[in-house]
Amino acid sequence: MELTGDVRHVRDAVRGLLARHRGQAADPADGPGYDRALWRRLCGEIGVAGLAIPQRYGGAGAGPVETHLVMEELGRTLTPSPMLGSAVLAAQALLAAGDTAACQRLLPAIADGTAIAALAWTGEVGHWDPGQAAFDATSGHMLTGEAHYVLDGDVAGVLLAAARTPDGAGLFEVDPRHPGVTRCAATTMDTARRLAVVRLDQVPGQPIGDQAGCLALARARDLACIALTAEQVGAAQRALDLTVGYTKVRVQFGRPIGSFQALQHRMADLHVLVESTRSLSYAAASAAAEDVADLGLRAAAAKAYCSEALTRVAGQMIQLHGAIGITWEHEAHRYFKRAHGAGQLFGRPSEHIARVAAAVID
Repeated sequence: MELTGDVRHVRDAVRGLLARHRGQAADPADGPGYDRALWRRLCGEIGVAGLAIPQRYGGAGAGPVETHLVMEELGRTLTPSPMLGSAVLAAQALLAAGDTAACQRLLPAIADGTAIAALAWTGEVGHWDPGQAAFDATSGHMLTGEAHYVLDGDVAGVLLAAARTPDGAGLFEVDPRHPGVTRCAATTMDTARRLAVVRLDQVPGQPIGDQAGCLALARARDLACIALTAEQVGAAQRALDLTVGYTKVRVQFGRPIGSFQALQHRMADLHVLVESTRSLSYAAASAAAEDVADLGLRAAAAKAYCSEALTRVAGQMIQLHGAIGITWEHEAHRYFKRAHGAGQLFGRPSEHIARVAAAVID
């Protein structure tokens, strides 16, 4: 996909800011799980959180492609941030619900990065099915249940919840300070991705939209899947670059291992894999920008392919680095963990393949 000048400027600005901040970021295990100073600069200087939010709600009024570029750069450096959970998943669920009042009340702070939003949706199994939800809502909109894998759920100031109602899945806003709300960070393999468990015990919820929540959830999941593929593309490219660089300096039998034809072929295969992954990911982002009718299938195909591609590239990175690739000090294990964690987020590859198969096979 050919990028316009403005879009390239967004990518270059994010890349430059992350490069200048490299080595200065806070430990993601401390505080909110991301560097507040870096997040403020990303939002204040570049406006990353509001790129895909309409101008009438305080955003930039751009679209999925611009968000895609930001996610790719964040994935390349594995920078912890609330971009995916707040600016993509939660914000797009609000927009898809079509509740103007809720959007006017909540989106401006999400767009400028001063508020972090989280969407509590799926149960412990983690299917991310728009027809299902982790919470039950009574006729008085009292929510009870437990949601898992909630991005930034323990630190979010805006908490959205997907709940089962007599009319199907609905989207609700709940007060995270309510005494019936319990939030705790989950232990994750990927320490740069903050996930939480959110429990609600008879917590009042404010309905958002017309309660056709399954449509809003499906839209939010598809856009989040596409944004996640951009992150996976960035991570795969960086993992490949590090591996190629290592094969040029690692000497075995008196010569760099990158000079061996067998390894050259493996590097070439990985290059083709990363480029095909990038093509499919950006095709899905373009489809989202055009709001095509079969966006769900394109998002599912991209998520399945990019998840498996990053897993392969990260696995080859570990293998070709040898013993150093499994040490805590080297970056290789971080990309390997991101590959496996991202592969499960928003649904496993096999689940997305099943979605595509059900649509194209009679």
